[in-house]
Amino acid sequence: MARSLTHSFTRSFTRFLSLTDVSRIVAVQGLPHVLRQMARYIEEDYLRWQDFDKSARTAAHSARGVIELMPIADADLYSFKYVNGHPANTADGLPTVMAFGTLAEVSTGMPLLLSELTLTTALRTAATSVVAARRLARHDAATMALIGNGAQAEFQALAFHYLLGIRTLRVYDVDADATRKLARNLHGIDGLEIVACASTAEAVRGADIVTTVTADKTYATIITPDMLAPGLHLNAVGGDCPGKTELHPDVLRRASVFVEYEPQSRIEGDCQQMPADFAVTELWQVLAGSVPGRTEASQITVFDSVGFALEDYSALRYLRDSAEALGLGQALDLVPRQDDPKDLFALLREVAPAGRAASGRVAAEAAIA
Repeated sequence: MARSLTHSFTRSFTRFLSLTDVSRIVAVQGLPHVLRQMARYIEEDYLRWQDFDKSARTAAHSARGVIELMPIADADLYSFKYVNGHPANTADGLPTVMAFGTLAEVSTGMPLLLSELTLTTALRTAATSVVAARRLARHDAATMALIGNGAQAEFQALAFHYLLGIRTLRVYDVDADATRKLARNLHGIDGLEIVACASTAEAVRGADIVTTVTADKTYATIITPDMLAPGLHLNAVGGDCPGKTELHPDVLRRASVFVEYEPQSRIEGDCQQMPADFAVTELWQVLAGSVPGRTEASQITVFDSVGFALEDYSALRYLRDSAEALGLGQALDLVPRQDDPKDLFALLREVAPAGRAASGRVAAEAAIA
């Protein structure tokens, strides 16, 4: 049962945020504000890195894709995300990535929030990319190549435009329709020029930042060493599971490589191609100032981004706070509400068999509905 949250929210209910609710948050607050705030929440939580109980995500792989669970917790809140990655889904009218997640109270286990995370994952991934690029890209970066123009592309483009000042996008996808879709969606964005290119090499030429967000679950070499130029920052987003890469190994060898959570990135990122002793730096160390990010203008940097549960924790915190402020969501009757919590069997007695009159509370609730 779901109820409108026009009344005061109580701990006996779980707040549910649908795709419509999350879209409403973006509509009311504005996309630039949402991206800035999500980046702020993510950075705040990365700066509390030691407070979290962390693990690499659990994955179930198949020939067509992967389904993953991504948990994390601190002393107060626990979160997890369910997310898939099935590149062939678009042929069946389904998204490549679909997700939902929960934010729960550690002290009781009570699920406080259940939310869609398909749209939200695109937002938080783009925000995370910018959090990293602020420390790893050159401060005068103005042009970004965007390789892969599918479902995630607009979010990356607008995050870098609004939060980092990117003014020119050089875009390429093997699917020309995807590039046309991207150009159509970004048409009219003030101060942002879209340049459609005929190849990856053409798109990368002259770029200060290169974002790769391709979907195929293959060992791909989207970026090769001959495409590198001094000072380039690579935001490698698409290589996010075992058997899926975007960068030639020599690209990594020529760069300073930064990751979210090393145990996960070694398995899932472009770093999976490298030996176990290949040097990487976790992002939290750069944000905390304990390790430098970019140290000189000519340095080549790579953010080997696979997506980490901490970012979903941050995104769910942001959604919770925004939904409470705006009065959005529905109250889900997800857990029992009883005078005697030990009498779980009583719930069965309260539900009338088919064809018989509903009793007491059920009848009353039906009348209210």
